[in-house]
Amino acid sequence: MHDFIANSLHTEGQLGVHVLRPEAGAGSLEYGIVRGFSNNESSDRFYASRLFQQWELTVAELTEGGPRRQQLSGLETWFTLPGQQALIPPPRWKMALVTVLGVWPVSMLVPWLLNPLIDNLSLTLQALCVAFGIVIFLTWAVMPILVTVLSPWLQDRPLRKRR
Repeated sequence: MHDFIANSLHTEGQLGVHVLRPEAGAGSLEYGIVRGFSNNESSDRFYASRLFQQWELTVAELTEGGPRRQQLSGLETWFTLPGQQALIPPPRWKMALVTVLGVWPVSMLVPWLLNPLIDNLSLTLQALCVAFGIVIFLTWAVMPILVTVLSPWLQDRPLRKRR
């Protein structure tokens, strides 16, 4: 696994790899490999690559059952169920601050944009439409940008290299 990961880090669009080992005493032998890519095309190229295909053939004899692949949007580490292992999220105060930075402008923009379309609905339906608008805007636009831009700070890495 070490050699495969080391070789795979040189592929275009690769942002990094995290190996999730089974928790000691949990009775599980299941490992997880979390990969980050710069975009969906890089992810597709990697999983279609000869390197990855060879890796799957190599480990097929060493594993029970087939691999499970799941594409994540990034919010999953913020909503980890109790007892499940996840990437180590940033401190809660940092997540809260980034969330406020995203929610604050969106919570003003979405109602302003939707008001002409939902003005004749009941207050309950207006609130539902605004909630959907805010969640959609945050999930697919604002939070991915904020998390990418603020990633060094969120993960306690320097924002720029020091000399």
